[in-house]
Formats: sequence, C-alpha cells, structure tokens
Amino acid sequence: MAFLQGVKRRAQATVLPVLFFALCGYFAYHAMHGTRGLLARDARIAEISAARVVLAEAEAERDMMERKVAGLRSDRMDRDVLEERARALLNVVAPGEIIIPYAPADRLF
Repeated sequence: MAFLQGVKRRAQATVLPVLFFALCGYFAYHAMHGTRGLLARDARIAEISAARVVLAEAEAERDMMERKVAGLRSDRMDRDVLEERARALLNVVAPGEIIIPYAPADRLF
C-alpha cells in the first residue's frame, strides 16, 4: 500500500510540470513553424522585397511613359517628339534619311 501511495504522489508531482512543458513546447513550435511564426515572417519579408523590386520596375516604366507623353501635351508640345511619332505611325521618311529595315517580330512600338 505504501508503494502505491508513493507512486501516486510522484505521479501527481510530475503531471503538472509535464503538462506545463508540453504546453510550452506547443507554443514554441507554433512560434517557429505556425502561419504567423518566425519562418513564415521570413517568407513574407522575402515576398515583400520581391514585390518592391517589381514595383520599382513598374514605376520606372510609368515614368518613361509619362516623359514620352509630356512631349505631346498641347501646352508645351515638343516638335521633335511629335515629328518622330507622326513618322512612325504614318511610315513616312524625310529626304536624305537612311532606313534600316527590321523583322516584323522586332517592332519598335
């Protein structure tokens, strides 16, 4: 009987710490591997930096287009840009210009 009481006392003394460590282990695992854990955070940071690169490329392309369009605005029209676009669209050349042919797949515009 004394042996069983000793086993019961030891079991009661170890159950609470074991449950505490199991709970701590559960939270520690999910702090690393969960959907909002440290590994997921690193993946999100990598995705954000890749998206920033794409954003910078898109902004550069937009700025280039805005510069082209700015030359065609009616309040400050750049004659060179207007002439270049008109010649490209109408397929017209001035006398004395040299024409360099290119393949249809290599269109400039």
